[in-house]
Amino acid sequence: MRPLRAYRLRLERKARRWRAHAKSFQLAPLAQRTGRIRPGDILLFATIRNEAVRLPFFLDYYRRLGVGHFLFVDNDSTDGGAGFLADQADCSVWVTGAGYRQARYGMDWMNHLLGRYGSGHWTLTVDADEFLVYPHMDSRPLAALCDWLDAAGLKAYGALLIDLYPRGPLSGAVLGPRVDPVTVAPYFDAASYQLRRDARHGNLWIQGGPRQRVHFADRPELAPALNKIPLVRWRSHYAYVSSTHALLPRGLNRVYEEWGGEKPCGALLHAKFVHLLGEKAAEELRRRQHYAGAREYAAYARQMDRPLWTPRSTRYEGWRQLHGLGLISAGGWL
Repeated sequence: MRPLRAYRLRLERKARRWRAHAKSFQLAPLAQRTGRIRPGDILLFATIRNEAVRLPFFLDYYRRLGVGHFLFVDNDSTDGGAGFLADQADCSVWVTGAGYRQARYGMDWMNHLLGRYGSGHWTLTVDADEFLVYPHMDSRPLAALCDWLDAAGLKAYGALLIDLYPRGPLSGAVLGPRVDPVTVAPYFDAASYQLRRDARHGNLWIQGGPRQRVHFADRPELAPALNKIPLVRWRSHYAYVSSTHALLPRGLNRVYEEWGGEKPCGALLHAKFVHLLGEKAAEELRRRQHYAGAREYAAYARQMDRPLWTPRSTRYEGWRQLHGLGLISAGGWL
């Protein structure tokens, strides 16, 4: 990398860290249990708003994988979700009524908590509708994958965001507090993903899936990004740049390829397309706190009744299926 570019990226990273520190004063602790975090714990970080119905299954799912402690920022929820989390012995919760957009869509809050509590830990940064899938997960806990990544000298683990959807209308895909989203929205697009390299940060930019196919068919270049780097061996000087799509330092973004083969990577099953989306889209269009004036939610609202399923849709069957399709990779982890 040219010295001038490296210098600018270093300044950008420092600016992200300073922003995170400044925005940390917007967070008020509701349940502060970080003293219970043990040295080897895998930590999960998430920003939520009105996700109470999702939280019981979300916690159960990641507890089974081996997450040791959860750190949540609740952004002005009205559904009791923050109180539910505050009652969980393995959760720490902060609340804020500050603007989500002004906090860089919550990433300033996440960068602060990651820097303060995540340094030295493997950290997962996900949304409440995202579920990590990785090779051999049915027989090996997440800690085994993290141990292998440590031994291989890898500091970050990439994941493709895979949108799940039902065969019928979204109104029929009803989530309950402990309902696995795969049981109500079991289909996904197995192909037609496009990727390019982001010149500034070096990460792959991936688009495709049902949102590009249906909601952004007229402007496919505006479809949401599907590249994520959710699992990171965190250090205090790291910073997420754009959601979890990219990180600084820049080298953390090279999570897919290496000399002599490919790196291991997983997927995030994305359970957005369920009965909750209509109400969520209407709320976010009123708030205008999401990226590009909630352009994504406007697209959902315009085509809420249009089915996502087609005869080419694939029913989800597990990590081996994704591995066979080339959507995730075991890399050198056998």
